[in-house]
Amino acid sequence: MSNNKVENIWTKKVRMTDEIEKFTIGKDREMDLYLAKYDVLGSMAHITMLQSIDLLTADELKVLLKELKSIYQQAERGEFVIEEGVEDVHSQVELMLTRKLGDVGKKIHSGRSRNDQVLVDLKLFIRDQIREIAQLTKQLFDELIQQSNRYKDVLMPGYTHLQVAMPSSFGLWFGAYAEGLVDDMQYLQAAWKITNRNPLGSAAGYGSSFPLNRQMTTDLLGFDSMDYNVVYAQMGRGKTERNVAFSMASIAGTVAKMAFDACMFNSQNFGFVKLPDDCTTGSSIMPHKKNPDVFELTRAKCNKLQALPQTITLIMNNLPVGYFRDLQIIKEVFLPAFDELKDCLKMAAYIINKMKVNEHILDNDIYNPMFSVEEVNRLAREGMPFRDAYKKVGLDIEAGKFTPNKDIHHTHEGSIGNLCNDKIQQLMDDVMAGFRFEKMDEAIAQLLLNEE
Repeated sequence: MSNNKVENIWTKKVRMTDEIEKFTIGKDREMDLYLAKYDVLGSMAHITMLQSIDLLTADELKVLLKELKSIYQQAERGEFVIEEGVEDVHSQVELMLTRKLGDVGKKIHSGRSRNDQVLVDLKLFIRDQIREIAQLTKQLFDELIQQSNRYKDVLMPGYTHLQVAMPSSFGLWFGAYAEGLVDDMQYLQAAWKITNRNPLGSAAGYGSSFPLNRQMTTDLLGFDSMDYNVVYAQMGRGKTERNVAFSMASIAGTVAKMAFDACMFNSQNFGFVKLPDDCTTGSSIMPHKKNPDVFELTRAKCNKLQALPQTITLIMNNLPVGYFRDLQIIKEVFLPAFDELKDCLKMAAYIINKMKVNEHILDNDIYNPMFSVEEVNRLAREGMPFRDAYKKVGLDIEAGKFTPNKDIHHTHEGSIGNLCNDKIQQLMDDVMAGFRFEKMDEAIAQLLLNEE
């Protein structure tokens, strides 16, 4: 190992070699750029509270808030940099304050640990990401409902065991994935509620001898409540990410399944739908090919996202109470996952909007047998025992004597003729309203507005 030394604000007498520093920090500087502006927000709330308990003067608070707001704006513009030799975002922010303001910059860490700093950073980051995912999921939902209503009367085969089974419709197909997203959003809202609790003030996991006002920072940051028990607040590291990952995996599972259907229905053997040309690519050798690459990549990315909760679980599941450096590795798999899911949702909404439906699928006689249940039910309604009707129609099909009646009339809730899309829409609207993102937005806007 080389003898180069790395020094930071936490260094005492022992110096790290470059190799050890590289191993222990890993991708943390890169990952912490996701958290930069949230670290600043947490510091703004924390020092406002410190001033209220006389650990900062009013003048010190004023200059610190002004400079922190400037750093926040740098992060917003993508100009925030964690310098070489600086371990993490917390150290970088404190270093920038100290360079500009002198010793007053060193006061912001009173009553905190990097443990509760990263916890609050993560929760603030996750809140924003959940809001974006919820909005993008709602956009995909809207496209699905629109297409369901547009093609509600276009019949298509329904399948079991990949065998032609019974009549379905594009109204049902699009609407099914829309309602699936409603349940996924319920899961996302549960993750939101777990996330939207304030860990700040738990310090290293055992509280502080300073008379911290944790309710004040909870209100300043727009959290619904605090993580009350300081030990539990630290135990929430990893658990929060895992729960959020499960909700993301739920959405990803719905999108992956839909992408698989669309790729299959787009193939020549089915010919049920046509994907937008700009979302397909050609073959290097076969001039007739239009491969559904965008949805195939969407499927793969979403399947990868479904592994995320297990990855996080395996990193954290054998750790006892307290902080361990293992948790740092969760950032590397967790933070970038939001962008991947958001990209998939955007692509899916675009394709669903542009997708064309084959309105003449049933002109092909190979789909005639799927109307057999309709005939069985007709005979049963006229008084024939169901099992006798089933046998008669089966024998007619075998003898080539079955003639389908394709004019079907399903009326019960959620069927071909009664999609209940208005009810599904109301369910989604209710879930979206339950997030109450405006409380978070108002609190953060007020925090950034205040400089005194």
